[in-house]
Amino acid sequence: MSDTSTRTDLETLLGLLDLEEAGEDLFVGHHPAQVGSRTFGGQLIAQALVAAGRTVGDARAVHAINAHFIRGGDVKAPIEYRVDRQRDGRAFANRQVTALQDGKELFVMLAAFQDWGKGLDHAVEIPDVPYPDALPPLGDHFVGFEDKLKMFVDALKPIDMRYANDPAWILKGTGEKLNHNRVWMRADGALPDDPLTHVATMAYSSDTTVLDSIITTHGLSWGFDRIVAATVNHSIWFHRPFRFDEWALYATESPVAAGSRGLATGRYFSIEGQLLATVVQEGLIRHFPARR
Repeated sequence: MSDTSTRTDLETLLGLLDLEEAGEDLFVGHHPAQVGSRTFGGQLIAQALVAAGRTVGDARAVHAINAHFIRGGDVKAPIEYRVDRQRDGRAFANRQVTALQDGKELFVMLAAFQDWGKGLDHAVEIPDVPYPDALPPLGDHFVGFEDKLKMFVDALKPIDMRYANDPAWILKGTGEKLNHNRVWMRADGALPDDPLTHVATMAYSSDTTVLDSIITTHGLSWGFDRIVAATVNHSIWFHRPFRFDEWALYATESPVAAGSRGLATGRYFSIEGQLLATVVQEGLIRHFPARR
């Protein structure tokens, strides 16, 4: 791996996924230099998935994860990932991963692995959106909004993202509301052939943009409105093998918001239209309207 001062953001992410083995079924993960006030949820999910996968091996692919966020992580300290081997059956394997700092639980995730098998096959169709090569890179959408969106502008960007609709902060200026979001995503560079790396990189990306549809349904935007948001739980079902250094459309929407929480669902489609994965995330969403 290259020196940290010259690493690309994708190389930094791959470094985060290269967990240290600290004992039997015990792994240690670190934070990047570019961090927010607490550990990014996508990092926790991706690192926990790698920890679980290392105890299963290459024969079985992950098909589902269900994660709960308990407390925010300290971005200045490493994270321990303890893996509990719940089951190793003939076709299935199940793991529980607990992320800890100073003995306190940050996050718990269940992960299920299965041998690939033939069976019934159907899926919903991919939404009709422009192809990614016809869309501007994410950085173009930040021009003129650098002060309002400093947290996003300064964040680690290992994922190449192309919005197929206007992002929240541009919709805010037009007064338009939108009950869905469509974003093409892929790793910002080539990934190694290891399937677990592709799954973990997608899992990392799945915690970005997914809550956008909750706020755009109400005509709100990050950086302009006083919004507090935090992930409560996050689930992913992986339907078929894929490479995440190839384009995938992340199509999200929000079926409900109530009780200071919002639910968002997302689907990843290959550029050929195959449904690759389904995401469901519940987030704490609190809006504090400006006083008139």
